[in-house]
Amino acid sequence: MIRALALAVLLPALAYAEPVKPEMRPAAPTALGVSLWPQLRPRELMQKFMARREAAKRGSVCGDAEIQGVALGPMAGRIAGCGIDQAVRVRSVRGVSLSTEAVMDCRTAKALKTWIVRGAEPTIGSTGGGLAGLRVYAHYACRTRNNKPGGKISEHGRGRAIDIGGFILRDGREISVLDGWSGRNGPALRAMHKSACGPFGTVLGPGSDGHHGDHFHFDTALYRSGPYCR
Repeated sequence: MIRALALAVLLPALAYAEPVKPEMRPAAPTALGVSLWPQLRPRELMQKFMARREAAKRGSVCGDAEIQGVALGPMAGRIAGCGIDQAVRVRSVRGVSLSTEAVMDCRTAKALKTWIVRGAEPTIGSTGGGLAGLRVYAHYACRTRNNKPGGKISEHGRGRAIDIGGFILRDGREISVLDGWSGRNGPALRAMHKSACGPFGTVLGPGSDGHHGDHFHFDTALYRSGPYCR
C-alpha cells in the first residue's frame, strides 16, 4: 500500500520532468593542448586534389593513370595477321618518358609498367638521379619477323612488342645496350634484361641472335612452356 502511494505521487512529477541531455564529448587533448579529433578538410584542398586526379585520368589509357597516352581504337594492317584490336599510343609510364611515342595494345603497356616498377627503376636506383626515359627503337609495325619475306607476322605487327635500346637518366646521361652490355654497365643491363622475363612472354637481347645486339626486344606473346628469354 505504501509503495503504491509513493508511485502515485512520483509518477506525475516524473512525467513533467525535463529530460537529461547527454554531455557533449570534449575534444581529446594532447600534451600540447591540441585536439587529435580529425578536422574537416578545407574545401579548397579537396577541390585541388580532385582537379589533379581528373587531369591525370584525362591523359591516361588502359584504365591506369600512370600510363599516359592516347587511345587510338582498332588498327588494321596491310598484311593479313597484322593489326591491333584496341591500340594506344603511349608517351610515358610512371613518369618515365618514351623517346618515341609507342603504339601497342594495353596488355603490352601494362607489362611495360610492371617491368619498370619491378626491374628498371630498382636496378637504376639513384644512379644519375634515377630513370627518366627509355630509348625506343621500335614499336608497332606491320611486318614479318626480322623483315623476312614470307615469314611469320612479328609481334610488332600485332602491337604486342617494344624494342628498347637505352636508358636515359635524369642527369642527361644514357646507358646504351650496345655500348654497355660488355662494359661497366653490363651487370645492370643484364639485371634489367632478366627482370623482364615474366612480365613479357619473349625477352631477347645481345647474344640471343644476330638481330638484337643493340637493343632489348620485349613482347607479350604467350607460350605453353612459359616465357622465352635469351
